[in-house]
Amino acid sequence: MKLTRTLKWVAGALGLLAIAPLLFPHAPDVVFTIHAFVFGGPGIALAAFPNVTDIVATTIEKRSKKIQDNVTKNNALLTYIKDKGNVREFSGGTVIYEELSFAENGNAGWYSGYDLLPVAAQDVLSAAQFDIKQAAVPVTISGLDELRNSGPEQMIDLMEGRMKVAESTMTNLIAAGVYSDGTGAGGKQLVGLDAMVPVTPSTGTYGGIDRATWNFWRSKVSNAGALTTGTIQAAMNAMWASLVRGMDRPNLLVMDNLFWQMYVGSLQAMQRFTSPGTGNLGFPTIKFMDADVILDGGIGGFATSNTCFFLNTKYAYYRPHSKRNMVPLAPNRRYSINQDAEVQILAFAGNMTCGGAQYQGRLIKS
Repeated sequence: MKLTRTLKWVAGALGLLAIAPLLFPHAPDVVFTIHAFVFGGPGIALAAFPNVTDIVATTIEKRSKKIQDNVTKNNALLTYIKDKGNVREFSGGTVIYEELSFAENGNAGWYSGYDLLPVAAQDVLSAAQFDIKQAAVPVTISGLDELRNSGPEQMIDLMEGRMKVAESTMTNLIAAGVYSDGTGAGGKQLVGLDAMVPVTPSTGTYGGIDRATWNFWRSKVSNAGALTTGTIQAAMNAMWASLVRGMDRPNLLVMDNLFWQMYVGSLQAMQRFTSPGTGNLGFPTIKFMDADVILDGGIGGFATSNTCFFLNTKYAYYRPHSKRNMVPLAPNRRYSINQDAEVQILAFAGNMTCGGAQYQGRLIKS
């Protein structure tokens, strides 16, 4: 009889110990106390002190939203795309689709009285297809680093420093991809402006659509030659006019250092004005027509040399995957086989896409 009661007590105590972390997820001391009570002395509770992998993963998870924001805030084009509501996550699929209209409805026309109206089926919609691109920044910690920073506060400080480096590295990686043609790193890089608004827009395939066949998918380009402060605005006026369709027009001009200096030099003091709303986006801006003109060169900038992009960000998109938008790749331990070290990986998957290439332009000076 006593044995039966004892077994029941032990079983109940073990059950309480098993569910204690669920009952007290934010109170590891309670788990530790229960362990000591059950076994009559001090014990080790898994929830009482997070291991290094937990600290690394948690640090990445806590910073992931900040990293997402910083990646867009530190690049002028991505900032404006986000401001237009065109940072859109996708959740799956083998490619990223951007739906677009490529032709008018051929049934449209005038009629009178009892005229028969055409009702033939019209194929006017299609979709561009963009591959999913991936990027990663491994964050490593050696066994020696772990020993040197054995306390939880020291470990968190160490990981904060390394995460800041990982964050800036990922930001620069994405920023460089924004201006690429997608062929870098063996075709693994983002498909950026050099593909969306190429130097030769009448050839090649972009988003799965052949530009040699479809005129509507061709952006505008003008090689204006040796511009001066006296001729630059006329060249910009011509490019602007070629991209306007009713209310659709460029809302962002992105320049490198050389183009920016020449444009600013062409302006009178009274012409150098900015919009209070766009000033809050964090970039020094001036105006051309009603579009913001932004320098995206500067120290370590990636803007294409001697180039001004005329962009309608209404048709430009940044499409990260919902499960790979600056997050830890996996919470499990990743150990080196032959080294005293482990790693967590900050990961991204997605691409830049476009739904209206004909509304984008590129002005080049020699």
